[in-house]
Amino acid sequence: MRNNLRINGERLSWRLAELGRIGALPGGGNCRLALSDEDRRGRELVVGWMKELGLAVTVDAVGNTVGLRKGSEDGPPVMAGSHIDTVATGGAYDGNLGVLAGLEVVAALNEAGIATRRPLAVAFFTNEEGARFQPDMMGSLVFTGALPLAEVLSTKGIDGETVGEALARTACAGPAPAGRPEVHAYVELHVEQGPVLEAEGFAVGAVEGVQGISWTEFTLAGQANHAGTTPMRMRHDAGLVAAEIAVFARALAREIDGNQVATVGAMTLHPNLVNVVAERVVMTVDLRNTDEAILQQAEHRLFALAEERAAAEGVTVERRCLARFAPVAFDPRLVARVEAIARDEGLMVRRLPSGAGHDAGIMAAVCPACMIFVPSAGGISHNVREYTAPEDLANGANVLLRLLLELAE
Repeated sequence: MRNNLRINGERLSWRLAELGRIGALPGGGNCRLALSDEDRRGRELVVGWMKELGLAVTVDAVGNTVGLRKGSEDGPPVMAGSHIDTVATGGAYDGNLGVLAGLEVVAALNEAGIATRRPLAVAFFTNEEGARFQPDMMGSLVFTGALPLAEVLSTKGIDGETVGEALARTACAGPAPAGRPEVHAYVELHVEQGPVLEAEGFAVGAVEGVQGISWTEFTLAGQANHAGTTPMRMRHDAGLVAAEIAVFARALAREIDGNQVATVGAMTLHPNLVNVVAERVVMTVDLRNTDEAILQQAEHRLFALAEERAAAEGVTVERRCLARFAPVAFDPRLVARVEAIARDEGLMVRRLPSGAGHDAGIMAAVCPACMIFVPSAGGISHNVREYTAPEDLANGANVLLRLLLELAE
């Protein structure tokens, strides 16, 4: 009977739509940057749903929020979760699905009158995206004790407000202690955010692990000068060096191939005028790979190229690490159960790595963890056109339901 239990797909889609109204953007999608007023309103909505389902809600000092359903026995809970903050032009599914599907699991168990042996928890973590405050996965890093709370509270966002100031202004902080709670297992349902499942005709992804992530900020300092009167041989052009770094990053990823990717996502020139040689550039490079040794090689080659090209142009270069996560392998038994449950549900399933960072990768350091992927239409994410079909949402949530029930029993 329990294997035949199902979540309410229509209600899951409704919750996603309701949360999507907060911070809604023209043409679809959301802007709910972490600890913004929109994020606060989203939190209030989700916490309201948690309480309606009878969950005991706790909030820690960085705003991580956990709703707990008691088990017949005490002990560490089985946890589902993700995040509800978005990037500035985010979609309605990224992160939100994992949290709201967790609530649907609780609703299905409540409606069926099923009490689990272990407690069951649904969590959302603060600032997973890293779009306003860096690093990303900030909340889960504090939650697991990997990042000191004091360091986080003093971190400035892109608008100059610190995490501590934003928490106080939005009243998103709570009294629960932060750092290393006991969790029996953690499972995160998420949209793939890539094209593989849809392109290959799979309904579910059993995620084997998360790529290593390296975010570096380069600051290049040259000399502003007249664009028409300064001979090319006499220039100290920070813009040229920035361009050479960007082109090299792309070439490096193609040369290494496999799972290596490289992205220059942000670049600011000063004085940013059409007829002035750029004096200063601040830019970022995002490198990712499933293999730590190869990721380190890519970093070394990128850093060496930046130093070499800067020296050749008479430009100084400074670099700052914005985020650095080693690759994570998920618990093989849980990955196998995701695969087996999906097949038992009659769903096409394949194993694959996650190219994006997730809270599950942080939680894997303190408990067995895994992820379930469902297809992203066109592989589009971090975009207002992000979309996953309702049947795919329900399929993933039903796999989540069965796995959480197994773990809680």
